Amino acid sequence: MKTIILLFFFTLFSYAQNEAEIATTLDNWHKAASEAKYETYFSYMSASSVFIGTDATENWNKSQFMAYAKPFFDKGKAWSFTALQRNIYLSKDKKIAWFDELLNTQMKICRGSGVMIKIGKIWKIQHYTLSMTIPNENVNDVVKTKTLLEDVLINKLQITN
Repeated sequence: MKTIILLFFFTLFSYAQNEAEIATTLDNWHKAASEAKYETYFSYMSASSVFIGTDATENWNKSQFMAYAKPFFDKGKAWSFTALQRNIYLSKDKKIAWFDELLNTQMKICRGSGVMIKIGKIWKIQHYTLSMTIPNENVNDVVKTKTLLEDVLINKLQITN
């Protein structure tokens, strides 16, 4: 019985420790952007990471995202995101985590979601998706705003796929 209780507490502690490490990594990643710390920001992402932004054309590997972001960081002002709410989930082997977060941003509330992998003892962002939230009562207005630009993109993507 003692072994089962110890195993339970070890598992609970291990989960809480991993969750805290993941939350700290994400908070530090967002903080590095707000402080325009380019090298620090990208050190939190794995070598093969992917970043998907709010625009339909923003689907970048790490080097593409670094090239996109560099001018913002060079100006001393990238972006400022702070977590309002976050959910973190772990695989059974505690080497993969996935999460979603609501963020306070210059675009108002956005949603971030992603996957993190544990490399050695360090959590790295493997995949991150940023999306803008749209109140349901405003969806029709947003669709009207997007239609002209995105109809062209839809046609282009349908032709190439």
